Amino acid sequence: MKIIAIGEVLWDILPGAEHLGGAPFNFAWHARNLGHDVSFISAVGNDDRGRRALELMEQAGLPRHFIRRTSDHPTGTVTVSFDSTLGPQYRIHRPAAYDFPALSPSDLSALLTPPPDWIYFGTLQQMSAPARSLTQRLLDVASAARRFYDVNLRTQSYTPELVRTLVRQAHVLKLSHQELPLVREICGIKSTSLEQFCRECAHAFELETVCVTRGAQGCGLLLNHEYVEAGGFPIQVADAIGAGDAFSAALAHGIRLGWPVRQLAEFANRVGALVASRPGATSHWTVTEAMALPGP
Repeated sequence: MKIIAIGEVLWDILPGAEHLGGAPFNFAWHARNLGHDVSFISAVGNDDRGRRALELMEQAGLPRHFIRRTSDHPTGTVTVSFDSTLGPQYRIHRPAAYDFPALSPSDLSALLTPPPDWIYFGTLQQMSAPARSLTQRLLDVASAARRFYDVNLRTQSYTPELVRTLVRQAHVLKLSHQELPLVREICGIKSTSLEQFCRECAHAFELETVCVTRGAQGCGLLLNHEYVEAGGFPIQVADAIGAGDAFSAALAHGIRLGWPVRQLAEFANRVGALVASRPGATSHWTVTEAMALPGP
């Protein structure tokens, strides 16, 4: 399928290492790894990190044509620390190049020929007015595409009004269990059970799919009124960065193929677990490896 992903590309700066990441970029990487035609829209600086980011995109088979290069802002970075209870914690350095994506008329024509099946977006980059305007333009001109909103709330990088607007524009909503209390409050959902949250949210915002990831416990997934909870897969965690984004790519993959809801939830859990077992957000993996993971 043809996927357009728009969002941040940045370097995750960990103790002793740097890894290329950013949730939308990670999603694009893993969707490409699943064999899909992926166009990624973002921007990098005219600096060493930007040059290295473009090289890694080329190696991964991701086209660089829609990545703007700018001298006005540096390539994005985020400092990552780890909390044994809360998981990865992020300190985002902005403004960054990814806040200022741009497309020419010929770029837009190329993106729409043939029309995309999916448009993926998150929250962080949408705080930027240029990025928000460009995303809205894409949604307007590719109105037949299904829309995947992966919430990915980061401190001081969202507003309740923006989250509600993005949920209203989505067909698929995905969030983590850590984000659940905030999203419940922002969206005015009163229920306390996971299933009822998914059902009320789908009803209130006319969503086809609502998915809540639960780390090692797997996920809760509502797809076309059918709900399942699927357990996670036991692995030795290398780091959890990018696991949720790989999960999202697997979720879109299975939805497109029309898989039954339980098969879809299990596959996405497998892919997320496999990526969490390896360092970095964009490790290479195969479906065969994911399917070989021992069961819960």
